[in-house]
Amino acid sequence: MAADLHRVLVLGLGNILLGDEGLGVRAVERLQARFHFPEEVQVMDGGVAGLDLLPYLEGVTHLLVVDAVRMGAEPGTLVRLEGESLPLGLPMKLSVHQVGLHELLLLAHLQEILPPRVVVWGMEPAALEPGLELSPAVEAGLEGLVQAVADELRDWGVIMEPK
Repeated sequence: MAADLHRVLVLGLGNILLGDEGLGVRAVERLQARFHFPEEVQVMDGGVAGLDLLPYLEGVTHLLVVDAVRMGAEPGTLVRLEGESLPLGLPMKLSVHQVGLHELLLLAHLQEILPPRVVVWGMEPAALEPGLELSPAVEAGLEGLVQAVADELRDWGVIMEPK
C-alpha cells in the first residue's frame, strides 16, 4: 500500500431484504470473497446501521461507500460521487434506512471525524420491494460495480491479493 495511505474503510450499505436496496452489501460480499486486504483496509457490511457506523469512521483517511443511489438514471447505471457532488447527490432518503448516508457524513463532519477522502460508488436501483433477489438490471451491473470499487482501491494504492 502507498506510504501516504493510512486507513481505508470500504462500507457496503443497504437492506438485503429489499431487492436492489441491498446491492452495496452484495458488492462488498463479492470483494471479500475475491480478495485478501492489507490490515489497514477494512471491508465492512454496514447494512442499515446508520449512525451506529460513526465510530468506524474515526481515524479513517479514505472512505469508499457502496450503496444503491437514486439519481434518476436507467436502472443498473453506475454512479460515482465525490467531493462537492456528495451533498447534492444524497440528500433524499433512498431506502427505509432511518438514518441515511447523508446524515452519517454530516454528523461525521460536525464531529470532525469525516475522512479527508470520501467516494461513493453505487448503482441506480430498479426495484426496492421486499425480496432477496436483485433485479435483472442491477444483477447484470453488479460485476461492473465490484470492478469499479476494486479499481478505485488500486488507484488509492491498496494492494489486494486474489484469494
